[in-house]
Amino acid sequence: MMGLGAMVGTGVFVSIGIAAGITGPSVIVAVAIAACVAVCNALSSAQLAASHPVSGGTYEYGYEYINSWLGFSAGWMFLIAKSASAATAALGFAGYLMHALGHGGTHIVPIALAAVVALTASVLAGIRRANATNIIIVSATLIALLLFVLSGFPRVSSSNLLPLFDGGSPATALRNVLYASALMFVAYTGYGRIATLGEEVHDPKRTIPRAIIITMIVSMALYISVAYVGTGILGAEGLKNAVDAEAAPLVVAAEETGLSWLPLVLAVGAITAMLGVLLNLIVGLSRVLLAMGRRRDMPPVFARLNASRTTPYPATIAVAALVAGLTVIGDVKTTWTFSAFTVLIYYAITNLASLRLPAKDRLYPRWISATGLASCVLLAFCVDVRTWAAGLGILALGLLWHAAARRARS
Repeated sequence: MMGLGAMVGTGVFVSIGIAAGITGPSVIVAVAIAACVAVCNALSSAQLAASHPVSGGTYEYGYEYINSWLGFSAGWMFLIAKSASAATAALGFAGYLMHALGHGGTHIVPIALAAVVALTASVLAGIRRANATNIIIVSATLIALLLFVLSGFPRVSSSNLLPLFDGGSPATALRNVLYASALMFVAYTGYGRIATLGEEVHDPKRTIPRAIIITMIVSMALYISVAYVGTGILGAEGLKNAVDAEAAPLVVAAEETGLSWLPLVLAVGAITAMLGVLLNLIVGLSRVLLAMGRRRDMPPVFARLNASRTTPYPATIAVAALVAGLTVIGDVKTTWTFSAFTVLIYYAITNLASLRLPAKDRLYPRWISATGLASCVLLAFCVDVRTWAAGLGILALGLLWHAAARRARS
């Protein structure tokens, strides 16, 4: 449920519209490609989490199986990537809420910031309370999406789905599909949220791989169904315009079905989904920052826990501040695209760490991790040049910080 809470949210309610604006009806193909890449990464994450079950995810795996530089790079890029994803979720929540209230795209940023503050308070109250909240959120979201798919399927128009590839030349069409695949890949990365809880679950060697695999199967089926129905009803251009205007594409598609109750139900599902994603990302990000504080890659204050030693208070507050700062940008396409590049670099390191696992700890064939590594690097540089150039610049700044921290420790 924590994996679904992190995965079924912004990707299905917002990023499908963003990706459709780039590649047209072939967004359905992009969703499938992203799913295949994500499966490779999920299996790499599963065997790493089973072999080395500690909080921190690939940050810890990089240190354990590669070196400190790539371990730090993973943690640094995870913080940036998922903070951008969290900001997108907050903005998406505000967009769907304002649409449901009949106010269109007004007051989105202040409402998004209020959501960040409220859910940070929930996380500070403890992981058990966060889990209970998450189960309620995920249940409501899945019901709303299933109703959307079942109600919208008979109303799909083939004219909105053909031609499947409309990017001009074959080379342009391929690049657009890969660009959209990079954006959709982020929508599947909630399985990383499961891996960051290695110290907080019973029997992690058995529980974590099973949870990741089940989460991936459910999410793939749901995402492909929603992409097909949403594009078939509204068209790729219609989804893009709905994102640009209100960050609420699926509600606009639901309105086209003529069912008066469906837009409201979907809006409620979207609102709960965005809150679920935001909740899970704040939890996961704070655990990575906790791990970095323990190693002194970040100021040691972030390694502090509360009195009951269950919640990293300083790390959680710092994560909330970073997410709030990115939320102020107010543009879901910018935050989501930046998240795509940085998270693909993060998972490239995940697959590299998986390739370094000893044979006795390996659960799956090496070719799975090798495929995941190559796919992540390819998709990362299929986003626009400004985004990956900015991402590389931030990575360079992080490595300079790491070098300074190592010198200070020595």
